[in-house]
Amino acid sequence: MSHRLAVLVSGTGRHLENLASLAADPAADFDAEVGVVISNRPGVGALHHAARFDLRAEVLEGAEGETDEEYGRRVFDVIRDAGADTVVLAGFLKKLWIPDDFAGRVINIHPSLLPAFGGKGCYGMRVHRAVLERGCQVSGCTVHLVDEVYDNGPILLQRWCPVEATDSASDLAARVFDEELIALPEALRRFWSR
Repeated sequence: MSHRLAVLVSGTGRHLENLASLAADPAADFDAEVGVVISNRPGVGALHHAARFDLRAEVLEGAEGETDEEYGRRVFDVIRDAGADTVVLAGFLKKLWIPDDFAGRVINIHPSLLPAFGGKGCYGMRVHRAVLERGCQVSGCTVHLVDEVYDNGPILLQRWCPVEATDSASDLAARVFDEELIALPEALRRFWSR
């Protein structure tokens, strides 16, 4: 049975591109399709990837004075309408309220080995700079289920990589992202086979 993904994005969409490519490749052993792409920001690169793969895409910006729950209700209305059974936060930089019918079905990828370097405001280059400032010898990524607390839900999969003495934040980000491209689809495969 093919799984139907809702992929939520805020930026370049490199994870969306990877998931859509895997879904389109019969040899990839990735039994899924992208049913909808939702961005909280107009004009981002992810929307160009959605168009390239001919995927349904919606831009749902937060409205002034709107609560997390009100925004989440709008998002999950679109997700339900698309028939998605799994939600992937792939660089989605907005707090997402999750309704009961999707509890345990929302997955996030984070560019550190949680619980280290997680929480509100810990994303992107901020994470990699913090890893370097702390003097860590390894870093990596974590795929986890999403709950009401930032970067807190049960961990599905982690992958690690070395931190080199000469690394800049960009160097480390590139190495971690290589692991992310492996980790997210593998975590989804494991999640679906449970």
